[in-house]
Amino acid sequence: MKIETKQLIAAEAAKSIYEAYPDLWDRFGEKGFIHTEKDNHHHLDHLETAFSMADEAIFLDYTKWLESVLRSRGVETALIIDNFDRLIAILPKKVDKEEEVFMLGCLKKANRLLGQV
Repeated sequence: MKIETKQLIAAEAAKSIYEAYPDLWDRFGEKGFIHTEKDNHHHLDHLETAFSMADEAIFLDYTKWLESVLRSRGVETALIIDNFDRLIAILPKKVDKEEEVFMLGCLKKANRLLGQV
């Protein structure tokens, strides 16, 4: 994935999240918005790594770790699921088809895993 594509996806996801949950501005402010964008870069980095290794477990293990870290910081699991849903909506046609299919599969499996938490 090109860095420009990653930046575009991460920015679009963060903007979409903060538009849907305006209370996040009160709770976390500009610093939280910046972290949300950075978090989306991390999500995409881990999806890329999982794709390059052809191993969904890499992203699923990251998801478990992420959930525990963000919950300890007061971020509800539902917001992670929502974030991944937004990535599912944003990713199509922005990366190669094979990469897209793999990444969408990882995100959907991660959301099912988080739904069990």
